[in-house]
Amino acid sequence: MFIVDLKYIVPLTELDAHMEAHVQYLKKYYKKNIFVASGRKVPRTGGIILALAKDENELKKILMEDPFYKHRLADFTITHFFTSQYHPDLESLLG
Repeated sequence: MFIVDLKYIVPLTELDAHMEAHVQYLKKYYKKNIFVASGRKVPRTGGIILALAKDENELKKILMEDPFYKHRLADFTITHFFTSQYHPDLESLLG
């Protein structure tokens, strides 16, 4: 599993102009069972995406499609981790 940490680097008004395209991008990868969860940080300085890509190279290619990446609206950091423990309800997703 991967944690993608986005840090916004432009004013929110500029970011919001691309929000609908970003949401459509996220939906595309939810349908492909790559993205597990996503949302804004509090306070609104960035966002988090949990992803199940096969490897980091695949995930980087996927992230390059994000309008936030294409328009240089956010910095992206990827953390790869192994899910050694998880809630039993997530077994079908992570097991």
